[in-house]
Amino acid sequence: MKALLALLAVLILVPVAGARTYSTTFPNTENPLSESNNWVNGGATGLLWHDCRSTAGFAFGTQPATINYDDSTCVLGGTWGADQTVQATVHIGAADSTQFEEVELRVHTTITANSITGYEINCSVKPGNPYIQIVRWNGPLGNFMLIDSRSVGCANGDVLKATIVGSTITAYKNGTQILQVTDSVYGGGAPGMGFYIQNGSASTNSDFGFSNFTATDGQPPPPTNLTATVH
Repeated sequence: MKALLALLAVLILVPVAGARTYSTTFPNTENPLSESNNWVNGGATGLLWHDCRSTAGFAFGTQPATINYDDSTCVLGGTWGADQTVQATVHIGAADSTQFEEVELRVHTTITANSITGYEINCSVKPGNPYIQIVRWNGPLGNFMLIDSRSVGCANGDVLKATIVGSTITAYKNGTQILQVTDSVYGGGAPGMGFYIQNGSASTNSDFGFSNFTATDGQPPPPTNLTATVH
């Protein structure tokens, strides 16, 4: 029994080898966001959507607010494992109560010309209209499906997190689970982020965004404060 418990402890605490991680605090001013060609953008590659951009310590959108659902969208390039964790800290420079404003995380997302597929986990930063949603994007502009939603919004400094393990997608705010759904339409793709405005002005794009971003593949790490008692 003691040998079995020791083996279990090793299996629990040792991280999976080979997991890929990308983390940034957006140190550069870039439009579109590139960071040495690590990002694929919804305008430059997707054509029908818009690019993410950055100034020092801040990433945000470039949407002109003339067409609905043409979010600013960007995902990481390269090959990513199917189990993904994405996390970012919300930064709000100026609150606006007159329009929709969302920050978004993405998992299993693929951007090609005239198509974006995958899963969006969004959070409203509009005062008075709180929500967190999990949405499946099906390719063409405006073709999406709302999978689930809760009346919880995000404020400056909140940490939005999303995981996909197998076909289970979970959304967290400040470490608390808010939503969990199962959807198996898209089994792979890249992690990323996005931003959305509606019924407003392009001048508000830089009012909100993310101050940092981290993505990893492999299953989320288990808790490290476990103890075992030998009987």
